[in-house]
Amino acid sequence: MSHKQVVLVTGAGRGIGKAIVSTLASPERLIYIHYSSSEDSAKELEQELIRDGKFACTIRADLSDSEAAKTLIRQIVEESGQIDILVNNAGLTRDQLAVRMSDEDYDAVIQVNQKAQFILMREAAKIMMRKRWGRIINISSVVGLKGNAGQINYAASKAAVIAMTKSLALELATRNVTVNSVAPGFIETDMTAVLSEEVREHYLETIPMRRLGQPEDVAATVAFLASDAANYITAQTISVDGGMNR
Repeated sequence: MSHKQVVLVTGAGRGIGKAIVSTLASPERLIYIHYSSSEDSAKELEQELIRDGKFACTIRADLSDSEAAKTLIRQIVEESGQIDILVNNAGLTRDQLAVRMSDEDYDAVIQVNQKAQFILMREAAKIMMRKRWGRIINISSVVGLKGNAGQINYAASKAAVIAMTKSLALELATRNVTVNSVAPGFIETDMTAVLSEEVREHYLETIPMRRLGQPEDVAATVAFLASDAANYITAQTISVDGGMNR
């Protein structure tokens, strides 16, 4: 069966990625649920969508391997003939104070959060340019805008995502391919669930709305950027952070 749109969401087995998949999925789209290690939750999401009459397929790739990132796009195009929407959501943290951070931890975060996103954008852009339509949506972070102690590698990678977004948007604009990024703040996920009450209260004090966001808040913004309503929006970063970035 041919589909009007083929979508890839990376890091989609749980958290924000899972919410993005659930929001973007429709009977007119084939959505690829990428995972690296969250196989069980990715498979469960696939079956849930299929039961709802939507089209979904799980796909695994280790984005710490540049060749695997390149092959991911190639496999999707070989199977479905196209790729229309790419959501670069997969990310990695290796938090540590800068003076204690190892080269290996720095490189690991940059590889997954920045270089893999570049490779996926590059390979997807080749297809989208020929079709003269596409949506690339990169998930950055408020940390990429404001920095955060103990996350110099993560902050660098997420700031780079914003810079890459702006640069690629300029290259693809005349081909009707938009490139935007979303910068979530502190969102209720497995990562924030392990925070102590003290740390949680500290973060809440930095958020004007005084609450954490939900994965669905980010997913709704991604869905807007993927829609025809956002046809004239490119090279932008939208903060979804309760007012932290101001």
